[in-house]
Amino acid sequence: MFRNWRIGSVNGALLAAYFIPAWTLVAFNIMVSPVHGLYERPSVAVALFLSDQLQMSGIGTVRAAWLLALGRLTVVAFFAIYLALLAIPRTRKSGGSDEALGIALAIGSLISFASMMMASKVGEMAALRLHATELLLLLGAAIVLVIERPAMAPQTAEVPAPLALEQAELLHNS
Repeated sequence: MFRNWRIGSVNGALLAAYFIPAWTLVAFNIMVSPVHGLYERPSVAVALFLSDQLQMSGIGTVRAAWLLALGRLTVVAFFAIYLALLAIPRTRKSGGSDEALGIALAIGSLISFASMMMASKVGEMAALRLHATELLLLLGAAIVLVIERPAMAPQTAEVPAPLALEQAELLHNS
């Protein structure tokens, strides 16, 4: 059953197992209560940066919180699509699910990198460690995805079919 699994497939599935519940919970908390959800540990650096550095108003902070929740849910959706495509053996063998994983890794890395930079700017060390760890997980998976290509199908040499008895062998018929 596990003979045709690549390292990138297993790595992507493990990442999805972490990011889907963690980021869904964070996004759900932001959707339910935008300001309270934004000031929880996974998003506190973004909240402090928006309020201290950019001096956003309350409604601007709420809009930024919803935008962050939308970005996190987009990453979760692409990880879920990746897992659904990974369940199909033909797609898994050919690497057809790698595109969904690549999009999830790109958007997730962008969110984690921006959050990490905001955490370092406001001096929130716990959030900085969290976002740096998430960024390293995503970048490591991206490197594995780029380096490991799907196995190529064995190519067979085409042998010309023998001529039927009714066909004449002419010069233009080769």
